[in-house]
Amino acid sequence: MNLPLFIGLRYTRAKRKNQFISLISLISMAGIAIGVMTVIVVISVMNGFGKELKQRMLGSVAHATISSYNNDYIEGWQNAITLANETEGVVSVAPYVSSEAMLQGYKTTGALLQGISPDYEKSVTKFSEHMKYGSIDDLKAGEWNIILGMDLAATLGVGPGEKLLVYIPQFKTTAVGVLPRMKRFTVAGVFEMGAYEYDSKLALIHLADAQKIKKTNGGIEGIRIKTNDLMKAPRIAHQLSQKLGGFYRVRDWTQENASFYQATQQERIAMFIILSMIVAVAAFNILSTMVMLVTEKNSDIAILRTLGMSGGQVMSIFMVSGVVIGLIGTIIGTILGLIVSFNVSSIIAWLEEYFKTDFMSSDVYYISDITADVHRADVIAIVVVAFGLSLLATIYPAWRASRVQPAEALRYE
Repeated sequence: MNLPLFIGLRYTRAKRKNQFISLISLISMAGIAIGVMTVIVVISVMNGFGKELKQRMLGSVAHATISSYNNDYIEGWQNAITLANETEGVVSVAPYVSSEAMLQGYKTTGALLQGISPDYEKSVTKFSEHMKYGSIDDLKAGEWNIILGMDLAATLGVGPGEKLLVYIPQFKTTAVGVLPRMKRFTVAGVFEMGAYEYDSKLALIHLADAQKIKKTNGGIEGIRIKTNDLMKAPRIAHQLSQKLGGFYRVRDWTQENASFYQATQQERIAMFIILSMIVAVAAFNILSTMVMLVTEKNSDIAILRTLGMSGGQVMSIFMVSGVVIGLIGTIIGTILGLIVSFNVSSIIAWLEEYFKTDFMSSDVYYISDITADVHRADVIAIVVVAFGLSLLATIYPAWRASRVQPAEALRYE
């Protein structure tokens, strides 16, 4: 075995006369392990929250959308749907027409009115899975039915079977002057997506009814697209954009929800940096351990230098000792972090049962289930950062050891 490696490994093992140094080494190792475990668990839980939030938010919107480049209605939309369905990664598509509108029930409020085709829509969004009353199939052409978000229905003071007036910001000239377009609808159902901005502002009608009330001449405003992988939507949208040509604009969900996407990404980065400070504190423990070890081994260093060992070899001895502490701590922390992350739901459930409490009450929190989503890239980054900090923490004490002068160290021996 290489001599510096052999001596460095010996220094990490306990002996009778340096039990204190060995105890500090174990504490440093435990600190690295706890720090790495904490970072992995917290980042994985954040990934789980982010994934759940994205799924809920994107349950009522598409992974990507096709619209007219000049914001006009798409008249030859059947051809665009055919091309979209032929694109690799596209699962389903759904045409729509949308408009801002004023809804009048017992009270009046603004809303986003969307005309959809139930047969298409069920394969793209999850409205049909979140219906509290009625069914999305109750939207039939010519019957002028409307489905409201739960909070929107409560604001208007209407329920299933009741009537309301819908005003569209398109004006027509009559004998009494210029009036906005108006149509009476029957409330056919109520949905609850779990996202306030949709439950309080969104109303659904049949696509054919929307085309009539907005006079689109059979055209549509856009096409919603569902992909086989949410995170691959930007790439799929780019491929579809090249296939459709310059007459269409294709936008993916990261562009439609840019502020939300950027906020979640920045939050993860900020949290990773903050939690890495825990590992940095543990690395300072390695630094103090190595300083004490170098001080305690001054006479040993002097003897080794007298026997002909170079300063670089002496430095390697203490580098090995510090790296072993950091490496073992990182490995243990990674294993524990992965075990906790993969079982965090069961652990939380057991703690709630043991303490007879609910940590994330559904009455208070938007997401009440704690889940973890472990990403390989995150784990690798955490391991690299932890090991890198451990390595940096050993450089200065090892360098100090290589500068020990034999005559000075042995003067009082």
